[in-house]
Amino acid sequence: MSESADKSRKKIEEAKDKVIGAIAETMDLYGVTPAAANLYATMYFKDQMTLDEMREELEMSKPSMSTSVRKLQEIDMVKKTYTRGSRKHTYAAEKNFFRSFMVFYCQMWEREVNTNLEAIEEAQEDLINVIKDSASTPDVVADAKKYYDQLEESKTYYRWLEDLVASIRSGKIFEYLPKREQD
Repeated sequence: MSESADKSRKKIEEAKDKVIGAIAETMDLYGVTPAAANLYATMYFKDQMTLDEMREELEMSKPSMSTSVRKLQEIDMVKKTYTRGSRKHTYAAEKNFFRSFMVFYCQMWEREVNTNLEAIEEAQEDLINVIKDSASTPDVVADAKKYYDQLEESKTYYRWLEDLVASIRSGKIFEYLPKREQD
């Protein structure tokens, strides 16, 4: 290879390293460890990799590698792929950032909605019982009503969040916030 081609290859690797570093640095938003983040960022520039290739490239232990791959699979950032004629499992990184964002955050928001609405419903039942209890004093009833109303108002946010998730899952969000074409 010529000296010019070597310099060009080195520049390509430097460019990839910049992006790998940035992706790995921001993956904490997805709740992944730095090791898993570095793995995903490295895989982003590969078509697919085996566990052995990942271990060799990143110099990670087998347990750490397996844990990282499993976590990335859980959040749909990495998929197991099939390679004809190979007995080794191969994996590919999700390269569509819109899809990664949508899957991950929709799962998190749905969890937030379900957990909190369930707690709110149970709490409101308890508050209604306090309000209806003839032994409750007027100031206790007033507090129970105040907290009941406060919880009722919070449902507006959770219903909005449900609508946001639905608009993202259906793709309708792009009607309101279109993807920009490349500059």
